[in-house]
Amino acid sequence: MTPPRTDIFNTPQELAVRSADWIARIIAAAEAPFRIALAGGATPRLLYSELARRTIDWTKLQFYWIDERLVPPDHPDSNLRMARETLLAHIPITPEQIHPMPTAGDADAAAWAYEAELKSDYGAALLDPARPLFDLTLIGLGSDGHICSLLPGSPVLEEHTRWVAPVTKGRPEARLTLTYPAVESSRVTVFLVTGPDKAEAVKRVRHGDRTLPGGRLNPQGQTVWLLDHGAARLL
Repeated sequence: MTPPRTDIFNTPQELAVRSADWIARIIAAAEAPFRIALAGGATPRLLYSELARRTIDWTKLQFYWIDERLVPPDHPDSNLRMARETLLAHIPITPEQIHPMPTAGDADAAAWAYEAELKSDYGAALLDPARPLFDLTLIGLGSDGHICSLLPGSPVLEEHTRWVAPVTKGRPEARLTLTYPAVESSRVTVFLVTGPDKAEAVKRVRHGDRTLPGGRLNPQGQTVWLLDHGAARLL
């Protein structure tokens, strides 16, 4: 396994610009289809806006999500809406390239439906370490150490069979999340973290603190940390 790489930038804007350039180069060197799993939340907004400005062969890409709130797609808290507003609405792609998590109806049924879609696109019901599910997975990190919607103390932290699971406690709204097996199955896993409030979690997760959800993650491919000075201040 390749040792983790760490890039530290002066500001979130510099992080977004330089990271977009790097991701564009990865996509250019890859064969189609290029499956990317998108993070939600506030941190990736600048990166997605920068990516939309890059010259990329967008026909290569297939877009997935690492988690989603069970809210309508036009809701202000929707990860799909955020990605559409900052990236997807500004690039030449077709609806068939976008694979959002379902958000209507029963949470458990929605999780099974998304898992079935992932397995269909992957072409197998079991993950092969030699053939990752994703080419690039973008992950944020909460100040409490959570990644995706793998929340501290949640039963989903012990799920190692399903690829997608519902999270019905710990936040005001129910959510869907990729589980550890699916998140870990990526050629490149990118932690995208900004802000001094995340510094303690960054330090503990990088040291493998398994009391935090992020510290339990064992990516199969290359791990890259993209941090601003605030998030990196305790390293």
